[in-house]
Amino acid sequence: MPHGWIILDKPIGLGSTQAVAAVKRNLREAGYGKKVKVGHGGTLDPLASGVLPIALGEATKLAGRMLDATKTYLFTVRFGTQTDTLDLEGKVVAESDVQPSQVEVEAVLARFTGPIEQVPPAYSALKVDGERAYDLARAGVEVELKSRSVTIHELGMDAFDAQEGATLRAKVSKGTYIRSLARDIALALGSRGTVTMLRRIQAGPFEGSQAIPLDKLNEVGKGAPLEQILLPLEAGLDDIPAIDLDPEQARAVRQGRVLTGMPHEDGLYCAKEGTVPVALVELSDGNVRVSRGFNLIDVAE
Repeated sequence: MPHGWIILDKPIGLGSTQAVAAVKRNLREAGYGKKVKVGHGGTLDPLASGVLPIALGEATKLAGRMLDATKTYLFTVRFGTQTDTLDLEGKVVAESDVQPSQVEVEAVLARFTGPIEQVPPAYSALKVDGERAYDLARAGVEVELKSRSVTIHELGMDAFDAQEGATLRAKVSKGTYIRSLARDIALALGSRGTVTMLRRIQAGPFEGSQAIPLDKLNEVGKGAPLEQILLPLEAGLDDIPAIDLDPEQARAVRQGRVLTGMPHEDGLYCAKEGTVPVALVELSDGNVRVSRGFNLIDVAE
């Protein structure tokens, strides 16, 4: 049973659930059957490309944590028009003759760095009275979404073209909508804006250099070793420290018992016995409590 991560470089036009289905299909074709758990760590719109972490087996227990992780995007804002979807999929609903210069765009970015309030796009997966906002919007219902607090950790200019617009790089918190960020930047410049390119280049500890194209994923279904593209479960925990357990401590943690007297600072840790991840644990006042246990075979036993 495989456990770990496939980091897919999701192409434009493929939805996140379709990407998961592609992984499942290739695993079946490779002889793993239908029992392998598969889940993704953060939705990407069909018109977006880039890093999509897909968890297998016990790594699916970390998918929720991946949803909460910071993410980095490259995106291009074309000024002068705004669509109802805030990207190229929609129809133009507003226009402006204002074409900001590179200097003007760079000058306004500081206003959108740090904690900000933003209203999500009407075409989003958020629920309104039990219905998806994008379903209501497509049905012609006027959707009003509440403002939410998000954090833009970093925001800078990557490239500028007088015709194509500004390409920006943003490292953002959970819940941030890049399309809303682009809309608000354009409005702050007295213009209107539409996202013409959106690419995720980092999700939690995973970066674009680790991502594989769909063609390489499909090679697994044709007989290529899964190990060539599978990252270990603990790769999803590279951004937190590890805590080493002896066999007796590891046994206690696997049984869900609390360890006491651990000489470490408070925080989240990956508890390991040798090289084998045992659990994701919270340490407080020297006490270790299990947050997520992993059912992995200890090769040392």
